[in-house]
Amino acid sequence: MKVQGKAFKYGNDIDTDAIIPARHLNTTAPEELAMHCMEDTDKNFINEVKNGDIIVALKNFGCGSSREHAPIALKAAGISCVIAKSYARIFYRNSFNIGLPILECESAADRIDAGDEISVDFETGVISNITKREEYKAEPFPEFIQQIIKCDGLVEYVKSKLGGSNSGL
Repeated sequence: MKVQGKAFKYGNDIDTDAIIPARHLNTTAPEELAMHCMEDTDKNFINEVKNGDIIVALKNFGCGSSREHAPIALKAAGISCVIAKSYARIFYRNSFNIGLPILECESAADRIDAGDEISVDFETGVISNITKREEYKAEPFPEFIQQIIKCDGLVEYVKSKLGGSNSGL
C-alpha cells in the first residue's frame, strides 16, 4: 500500500483545535469538517490540498482534546498520511480507528519541506522525498494495522472479521 502527494509542513504542538476549530464541532459530517480543516492555522490549506497530499509536522501533533473530529477532518480533506516526530497518544489511536495512516519519523519530519513531493510505502516504512531525492525509514505498519487502514478504519475492519454482521457490536 503506497500513497503519494505534496507535503504540507507544520511545527510543534499542532493541537486538535488547530486542525478543526471547536466552533465547527456542531457536525460530525466528514465533508463539513473538511471545509474547515486547518483554517485557523493555514488559511490556504483547504484551497490547496488535493487528494493524496501528506501532512508533515514536528513534535506532539494532535495534542489537546480527544476529539475524533481532527483525524476525520484531515482524512476528509484528502490527506492520505501524516508524518511527524511524535503524536499525542489519543490522536494516534483515533487516527488508526478511522483509517488515517500516521507515521513517526524524525528524519523525514526534519528534512521534508512544504511543497515537496512525497511517497510513502506503508508495507516497508520507506518515505521517499521525490523532490530532494532522499529516503527516510519509518517503522512499517504491522499487518493488522495495514488491514485496519485498508478497511477504512477499525469499525469496518471488525465488521469484515465478523463477516459483515454487526451482531455483538
